[in-house]
Amino acid sequence: MNGKLKNENTDRFFRAILGLENVDECYDFFEDLCTVSELQAMTQRFHVARLLDEGKTYLEISAETGASTATISRINKCLEYGSDGYRTVLSRLHELADESASEQTERENTEDADDSRLS
Repeated sequence: MNGKLKNENTDRFFRAILGLENVDECYDFFEDLCTVSELQAMTQRFHVARLLDEGKTYLEISAETGASTATISRINKCLEYGSDGYRTVLSRLHELADESASEQTERENTEDADDSRLS
């Protein structure tokens, strides 16, 4: 963690974000907090991080996101040598996707079993 950022106000800010309960609350909070350009820039950076994590090339990422190669390079540097913030979030998103896929498969199997009993 960057010691220059850590202070009581930043801690309070991050706790406020952690207190948001759903995507709609996030939209409301960040719409009040950020300009449209700031939110779009953060969204683009996260999109770039996801694509780098998927193994996409700089050229593919630039074409898909409109990000400059300098931005892509900076994000790649964070993924490789940073404080693992992107990695933590990306890993959790993978876990959520795996859980969701598993739940979907379980529902489909239950529906198939119910259908075969009815036949």
